[in-house]
This record gives sequence, structure tokens and C-alpha cells, in this order.
Amino acid sequence: MSDTLINWLPAIITLVFFSLILWVVNWFFFKRLSGHEHKFPKQLAMVLLVIISLVAMVISLPIADSTKAQVLSLIGLLLSGLLAFSSTTIFGNLMAGIMMRFTEPFRTGDFVRVQGHFGRVTERGLLDCEIQTEDRDLISIPNSMMVNNPIHVVRSSGTIISLTLTLGYDIHHSRIETLLKQAAEATGLQDPFVYVTELGNFAVEYKIGGMLQDIKNLLTTRSNLHKQVLDSLHDDGIEVMSPSVMNQRKLADDGQIIARSPRYKKQHEAASAEDIMFDKADAAEQREQQQISLKDQITAMEQRLADTDGETRNQLKASIEALKLQLKQHVESKPADE
Repeated sequence: MSDTLINWLPAIITLVFFSLILWVVNWFFFKRLSGHEHKFPKQLAMVLLVIISLVAMVISLPIADSTKAQVLSLIGLLLSGLLAFSSTTIFGNLMAGIMMRFTEPFRTGDFVRVQGHFGRVTERGLLDCEIQTEDRDLISIPNSMMVNNPIHVVRSSGTIISLTLTLGYDIHHSRIETLLKQAAEATGLQDPFVYVTELGNFAVEYKIGGMLQDIKNLLTTRSNLHKQVLDSLHDDGIEVMSPSVMNQRKLADDGQIIARSPRYKKQHEAASAEDIMFDKADAAEQREQQQISLKDQITAMEQRLADTDGETRNQLKASIEALKLQLKQHVESKPADE
């Protein structure tokens, strides 16, 4: 009995040790460091640690070396088989997540469109990506879907806001172009342009667009552009009723159907709709940017530290420690919705 216990003692110690390690790492990663931006490395570290624990358990078992080799070979075959079928299993999402970490087609806070889903990225995980839609809802999209389908990413440096509309042949295109450009400028778009995209059987199709640099107000700006186009055309006496109108009312020969402008001036909204729609995406993006900024400051100070001495060196060390403490507190702080 004592010999058997002695033989199994290494395996028992290994089991207890790695069980304790897994519990501590799981508690530290997913309880204390619960920020969404760090989910991917935490999940990847847990997967690797589980594999290492499994291999260590096999090595510590009181069995023949040939049997250990066979068991380790079996584990290798199982992992290889799982990787081989990764395109249709959970491991497909795992491999896709790792690949996207290297290619980085988008970042936290970016506007993306995948398979008809549109929103801002709030989390990039090991198996899926989470986006917040314009309804403020959260959608988790498997990483394999992100890899196997085109991803439309709105560039953070700016994007083109545009709309198309059709107007009759009785209005000269130069007049339309002037009014549409005025509408784009009133919306706040830069370098506005107007294209004639199609000459239809009953109407001319125009496309108006311009550069929007602050993409956080993307949806509001699109709505404002539509409003400004209506106001600009209607105020100049141009009816937007394309391509044809059916109306049972009797109108005068010179009668027009134009929405009258309100007599009162519109009040600007205190906050844009995007502030409510994408609150979690905004918070995730700000957390990530703040952490990157703190890390850059620490790196810059550490580089300066090598070229300084005396009292300045001590001040730099104190500043570095303060920034590291601030970074640690920032990482450990939980998001507001948790």
C-alpha cells in the first residue's frame, strides 16, 4: 500500500499543483482583470496552461515510458485532428481569433459591417467578436465568420457620407449640383461632391457626398444630410417626388407639393444619438486608448532613465512607478455595466 502511494505521489502532487495554478490564474484573470480588452490573451493563456497541465500529468504517471509516449502521441493526434477539423468546430474560431490578432483588420471602437450586422466593436475575444448595434444591443459574431466573410470597416481617419436621389429632367443639373453641395456643407461635410449616376427613363439620379472626419457621429450625420438636402431643395422650390407621383387631389396648374419649413428654429440636441447607441463601444475604446497611452509614457520614461542620473533619475523612477500603479488600477477596474 505504501509503495503504491509512493509511486502515485508525483502524479498526485502534479494534479494538486496544476489544479491550484489553474484556479489562481482563472481567479486572477477573470475576477480581478475583468476588462473586456484583455479577454483574448487571458483565454489563450488558459488554453495553453490546460494543455501544459495535461502533458505534465501524463509524464508524472507511474507507468512505463513506452506507455507515456503512446499517451502523449495520442494527445498529439487528438490535437492535430481537432486542428484538422477546425473549419467546422470551435477550434476554427480559435484559429481565426489568433489570425485576426496578427492581421488586426479592425480595432476596438471601430464601426464594422459583417453579414448584414452593423455596429461598433466592443470586444475581441478568443472565439468571437462582440459588436454593439445602433439599437444598443450586443451581438457576438464567431471569429470564423469574421474571417470567411468580407468585413466592412469604417476608417477612423474619416469616411464618405453620401446619399442618392432622383429628380426630374425639367430641372437643370447645375442648379441641383449647387443646392446639393450647399446641403453637404451645411451638414459639416468636407470637400462635397455631386455625381450624376444615371439617366433614367423618368428621372435623373444624383449622388451627393462628402468627407466626415468625426466618425463617432456617423449615423447622426447621415440623418442630417438627408434633412439638409430636403430643406435645401424645398426652400428653392424644387419638389422631391421621384420618379412619379400619384395624387387624387385637384391642384392648380402652378401648385407645388413642398413641405413647409417650420417657423421656429430647431434646437441642437445636447447629446448625439451615438452617445446612447454605442456607449459600451465608446467605453471599451477609451479604456484601450488610455492603457496604450500609459504604456507609451512608461516606455518613453524608461528610455530617458538610462541617460539621466542624480535627482532627475530619482524623479523619473518615481514618475514611472506612479504611472505603473495608475496602469494597474486602470486594468483592474471593471467596466461600468458589469
